[in-house]
Amino acid sequence: MLEGVLVAGAEILVVLPTLGDRIETLTETLKAIESQRQDVHLTLVVVAPVRATLARTLAREYGAKIVDDPGTGISEAINCGLRARRGETFYAWMGDDDLFRPGGLRTLQDLLQANPGAVLAFGGCDYIDAEGHVLALSNAGRLATFLLSWGPDLIPHPGTMIRLDALQRIGGFDPHLRYAMDLDAFLRLRAWGTFVWTRETVSAFRWHAESLTVANRKLSSLESEAVKRRHLPAALRPVSYAWSFPIRWASSFAAGRINARARKASALG
Repeated sequence: MLEGVLVAGAEILVVLPTLGDRIETLTETLKAIESQRQDVHLTLVVVAPVRATLARTLAREYGAKIVDDPGTGISEAINCGLRARRGETFYAWMGDDDLFRPGGLRTLQDLLQANPGAVLAFGGCDYIDAEGHVLALSNAGRLATFLLSWGPDLIPHPGTMIRLDALQRIGGFDPHLRYAMDLDAFLRLRAWGTFVWTRETVSAFRWHAESLTVANRKLSSLESEAVKRRHLPAALRPVSYAWSFPIRWASSFAAGRINARARKASALG
C-alpha cells in the first residue's frame, strides 16, 4: 500500500524505514530531512508497519509517502521504498534516528552530477550519542574505497547517495542479508561505475551503546566477511581468513572505544 503525493520534479528518493518505536528521534530525523528541501528536490518514502500509526501520521505531516513494511527484514523494507520510485535520479537512505547535516544531500548530488561516470558518492559521517554529541567521525575518503573489498566498510550508508538506475540494475539490496546489505550493494555497484567522495560531513549516525551487544557485533562481522569473500576472486577466497580475523578484532576494538565514549557522555549527563 502506498500513500502520499508525488513531489513534482523530485531528483532524490530518500528511503526511511522505521518500526515506529522511536518517535522522538524520528521527529528529529524528519526535521533534518525537511531542511534538505531548501537545497534539493526530494521525495521522502517512509516504510513502516501498518500498526505504527503514530509514526505514519507523523511522516505524513512531513509530506512523506507511506509504504507498508512487509516485515521480512530491513533489506526488503528498503527495496519496498525503492519500488516507490517515480522518476527520481538518486537514492539516499536514512535511519529513523540518524540525521542529514545541513546541505548534505546537495553536496552528494553535486558530486554525482559533476562526475557522470560515478554511481555512488559518499561523505563524512559523525557518530553521535543519544543527545546528539559527536563521539567520533567516519571520514576515510579514498581509503574507504581501497578497503571496501577486504577491510572494514568505511562507507557510511546514511552518508551515501547512489544513482537509482545503477541500484536497480543490481536488483537493489539482498533480502537475505541483515547487517551487510549495504556493503554487498556497494561491492556489486563497482561494476557499473566509479565512487566519488568528499571529506565534508554530510550525515550523522546515532550510536546506541546499549544495543551493540557482543553477539550482534559478531554476527555483523561474520556476515560482512562472507559478503566480501563471495566478491573476491576465487583464488583468494581460501586465504581470506588470514586478514579477516585482524580486521574483525580492529573493528571490535574501534566499536569498544566509541561505546566507552558514549557511556562516559551518558554518565556526565
